[in-house]
Amino acid sequence: MPTDPDDRTKLLGDFIRAQRQMANLSLRQLSAMTAVSNPYLSQIERGMHEPSVRILKSIATALNLSSEAMLEQAGLLDESVRADDDATEAALRADRRLSESQKRALLSVYRSYIEANETDA
Repeated sequence: MPTDPDDRTKLLGDFIRAQRQMANLSLRQLSAMTAVSNPYLSQIERGMHEPSVRILKSIATALNLSSEAMLEQAGLLDESVRADDDATEAALRADRRLSESQKRALLSVYRSYIEANETDA
């Protein structure tokens, strides 16, 4: 990840846009799901604003991404923390035998177990 804040913000916006498009969501749909205004989301995607952690988590939830993945993309979380989780989630997303709804369900269950274990630890 680049260290220049402007580059990082632009890359984060590009990442969010790509994830939104892969989820087949319009900006308006994402706005409704996150309670973040459509114009502000557009500005985030264009790299014009650096969103807060709360907004990043809201966007991650709406895009069916882990908060950790989104925070890592924003440069707010160490990459090594996510290595194992990323591999598991990537394998689930890449499995062509699963429908998109099955992938979302599996990812949701997987993340809930991980979060529960982190809370218990």
